[in-house]
Amino acid sequence: MTEPAEVETTGRFLVLLQEDAVEEGVAELGAIAGFDPNSGDLDAETVQVFPELGVAVVSADPNLLAELNGAAERPGPVQIVEPERVVHAFAAREEEEPEEAADESVLTWGLQATGSDVSTATGKGIKLAVLDTGWEKNHPDFAGRAITTKSFIAGEDVQDGHGHGTHCIGTSAGPRKPATLPGYGVAFEAEIFAGKVLSNAGSGSDGGILAGIDWAISNGCAVISMSLGADVPVNTPYSQIYETVAQRALAKGTLIIAASGNASTRPARVAPVGHPARCPSIIAVAAIDVNRAIASFSSGSADRIGQIDVCGPGVDVYSSFKLPDKYRRLRGTSMATPHAAGVAVLIAEKTGARGYELWARLVGTALRLPLPSTDIGAGLVQAP
Repeated sequence: MTEPAEVETTGRFLVLLQEDAVEEGVAELGAIAGFDPNSGDLDAETVQVFPELGVAVVSADPNLLAELNGAAERPGPVQIVEPERVVHAFAAREEEEPEEAADESVLTWGLQATGSDVSTATGKGIKLAVLDTGWEKNHPDFAGRAITTKSFIAGEDVQDGHGHGTHCIGTSAGPRKPATLPGYGVAFEAEIFAGKVLSNAGSGSDGGILAGIDWAISNGCAVISMSLGADVPVNTPYSQIYETVAQRALAKGTLIIAASGNASTRPARVAPVGHPARCPSIIAVAAIDVNRAIASFSSGSADRIGQIDVCGPGVDVYSSFKLPDKYRRLRGTSMATPHAAGVAVLIAEKTGARGYELWARLVGTALRLPLPSTDIGAGLVQAP
């Protein structure tokens, strides 16, 4: 596999604002980029402001980049400027046949491997946000469930025309006793917030993801699950803006969990953790198979920047899918991530932990496996 090209960008800019001076920062951006923040009818293509995060996304002429950077360099509310990246659902591959004959007559192997099958926690009362390609609104397994939805993709409602998001929602919070077994959801009584931040084609941008994070925090979600991102070359610096966003989220009681990426071709090459999971304050999840071996595609700690924190079941994962399929078996760190997010929800319910404490409990209770920490971090996530 060749080294990935430089990260694809949209031409817009992310701007980190001082947390207690968001309005002042937007006013300064307006003076630079030529918009009136008090006009009341700003075009979302011109500027978007996420108050919970203290971040703005600005469309500005490239000639203004020097002025934006100058504002970030001098004392004031504008702190960091970065190009907005294009992001994708980390490509999940469909399984032809199960690799190993796991007994899934009642519950999936992933539920068994994480100890979710024997946990008394259900996720009840805990809000979980899954930011992905949306949600199959007509899936019969979720009839009667409280699901809050919002689309951040222009021209597309939350209906999942891709399937990736519905699969991730199913793994993290689907039913244990669907009409057709096996049961497949970790936190099966969690309150689901389905944010569509990727299009039906499986792509989106930083602005959409940040909008989804802002929405999840404002709704009091304890956990955000993101099976998305962008592959990066070795030694690519992590996004300082996402890192600050993740720190601010943790301080507000929200833990962000993200897929590490599927860019490795093991054993020949281990690819580095992708964006945004490579940020230190975002939990990066690797994938293992039913034999508890690292998945051949799972990105790892290939540099000193992006570190794997935990691993989860990510091969031959059975879950919900868009209709008419209803179910599919997929592989990817995208499948491992909602296992970790669901376990975090169970821990949050059992212990009351939020933010930094929830991080510590998720990582601290992970099951050690005879694999390098550069591949699986602290180990396999375990339900309380």
